[in-house]
Amino acid sequence: MNAPAPAGIATLIAYIATIPAANLAVTHFGAVPAGFGYAAPAGVYMVGLALVLRDLAREAVGRCAVLAAIAIGTVLSYLLADPSLAIASAVAFAVAETMDFAVYEPLRQRGLLIAMLASNAVGLLADSLLFLKLAFNSFEYLPGQILGKTWMTFAAVAALTLLRRRKRAAA
Repeated sequence: MNAPAPAGIATLIAYIATIPAANLAVTHFGAVPAGFGYAAPAGVYMVGLALVLRDLAREAVGRCAVLAAIAIGTVLSYLLADPSLAIASAVAFAVAETMDFAVYEPLRQRGLLIAMLASNAVGLLADSLLFLKLAFNSFEYLPGQILGKTWMTFAAVAALTLLRRRKRAAA
């Protein structure tokens, strides 16, 4: 088996780092604007980024490394979150990332962007529903959660599309 490229390892590390970053944001900043008058817990953008980075890490370092990263992220989520958010964060992360992974794998054959969009839609909805129910016992922030994570998914897909076009033009 070939060793992963440094860029793949960096993507995996960035993916894992989004988990404590999201928890710290929720703990220290509370709710933030998500657009169209909606708000969401501040970790929303980091979680949206995590969904995209998970897919990119899968491409770069493979399934086994990503499954290990999900396990590490779940433990970090539990250990680094405010005690009142620890269970909610860990459960939402583990379930959402696993669901994202389960949708991504079979769709990957149809193309990276299709797989990312579909798996992120499933992952962001699962994460939002579980986290809000477990952390706040309320779905008040659900529209903002979905919107914030969708912004991150679309931004990442747009960036990837531009990078692919530049790469093709240069070739």
